[in-house]
Amino acid sequence: MLAMITTLLLNSIQPLVHAENYSVGTWKTAQTIQPFNYGEGVEVKPFTNPGDMKTALLSEDLDFTGTTWVTAIMAYANGEPIKVVASMTEKCSALVVGQESGIEKVEDLKGKTIAYVPGTMHHLLLLETLDRAGLSPEKDVSLVNIDFFDMGQALASGSIDAFLSGEPYPSMAEIDGYGKVLEYPYYEESYGFLNAAMITTDKEIKENPDKIQALVNMHVESTKDLMENKEKWVEMAAEFGTEENYIEKSTENIDLSWDISEEQISQLEYLAQRMHELGMIETVPEISEMLDLTFLEKVS
Repeated sequence: MLAMITTLLLNSIQPLVHAENYSVGTWKTAQTIQPFNYGEGVEVKPFTNPGDMKTALLSEDLDFTGTTWVTAIMAYANGEPIKVVASMTEKCSALVVGQESGIEKVEDLKGKTIAYVPGTMHHLLLLETLDRAGLSPEKDVSLVNIDFFDMGQALASGSIDAFLSGEPYPSMAEIDGYGKVLEYPYYEESYGFLNAAMITTDKEIKENPDKIQALVNMHVESTKDLMENKEKWVEMAAEFGTEENYIEKSTENIDLSWDISEEQISQLEYLAQRMHELGMIETVPEISEMLDLTFLEKVS
């Protein structure tokens, strides 16, 4: 009888958050794979554009989503009610030139044609790299807007001299022999290794804090698991359609992440200032107000 009563009591206890309510957005790439490893009960919705993920979040089709730091800052600067609650990815970028181009240093890009995608983290890193080499993006090089998927073919055909993009395209260029990495554009005193983050909304934080805490916990555990088990990471990422040899090499230039340090907050402030200077945002937002680190602080 006592056992029956205990069972009834236990069955009457409902979890604070129902797993079937978790809805998470991300890309199908090795550098944004963590949601696919969160576990059962999480519906992962894949996107190809970080802006679309942000829009889906704001329309309440998602509870939690990855996005680029650039997109997050643009949204917050425009008054959209997003909050960054964790980091997602660091590194991932590379400046690639033709294998037989004779280009050996960034200064050699003077007079050359470089492919990029405007308004991305890679765009800002390209401008930073050119500036450090004393090259003007308006006067010394020709910048052309080419989609990331088409950059490799453009480089192989000789229609461009270089491109700056995220993985796996730099690794593909090296493995297939038509390109070589000229530089990994990471500068700790400016952008550091910034790439992507996890965001939610003010409304979700206020109305469903336990849900967001559970999702942040999953994100941290998933990230640790994949970083500690590279073979699993590569196998899972290859299921998205990129061959394992490309994924294997690209993981050398990717750090899956979750934490946000004081140093990174300073780098984000620099990023926001540069975005303002480039006309991407009208005002520089208060970065500390865009972040809600309380969920990370509670992760055991």
